[in-house]
Amino acid sequence: MTFTKDPNAVLDYSIDWTRWLAGDQIATSVWLVATGLTKVADSRAGALATVWLSGGTVGQSYTVTNRITTAGGRTEDRSFVVKLEER
Repeated sequence: MTFTKDPNAVLDYSIDWTRWLAGDQIATSVWLVATGLTKVADSRAGALATVWLSGGTVGQSYTVTNRITTAGGRTEDRSFVVKLEER
């Protein structure tokens, strides 16, 4: 999955873990953000993990990963790419 972002924008991106959790619950959620982007904030509400991102350099693409650990002890990653363009 790829998203486009202006370098001056501050935007939120979410991952819905509902189907993968299959009744389990998220115990921890950590966002791994590539150098060049800035994580402004993050939150979790039930099975939805959200990160707010700012910055970046036009023409660059950055991988962002959400790593969760569940109450049942499972760990999983989901990643997406943020491509920077002037808008």
